[in-house]
Amino acid sequence: MTKIELEFIFNSSERILYNRLSTPSGLSEWFADDVLVKDNIFTFIWEGAEEKAELLGKKDLCYAKFRWLDNDDDTYFEFRIQTHDVTNEIALIITDFAEDDEKQETVELWESQINNLKHILGA
Repeated sequence: MTKIELEFIFNSSERILYNRLSTPSGLSEWFADDVLVKDNIFTFIWEGAEEKAELLGKKDLCYAKFRWLDNDDDTYFEFRIQTHDVTNEIALIITDFAEDDEKQETVELWESQINNLKHILGA
């Protein structure tokens, strides 16, 4: 598995962006068709297929970290919000993992999803 880190700049407030990364209603706007949560288990639904992820941790306005339940390894995916000191730009840093032969596909999927998020936010 290869660790992937991607950074995207947003013209949005930290609060608005964080809510789209850490809540079922926010995630269902851009990441999945629907998102349900019970305890710390998020169920992501795409075209009728479900995948479950455990929320490993979150900090208000900073990050949300998830682990797919069907993965037996130590991989995770994380959304982290950082404000650049010099420019004051809001950056979303995504950490994910992919098999070496699926790395490009994974990057393209995230880029597509982030384009959806930016469209929703008008950013």
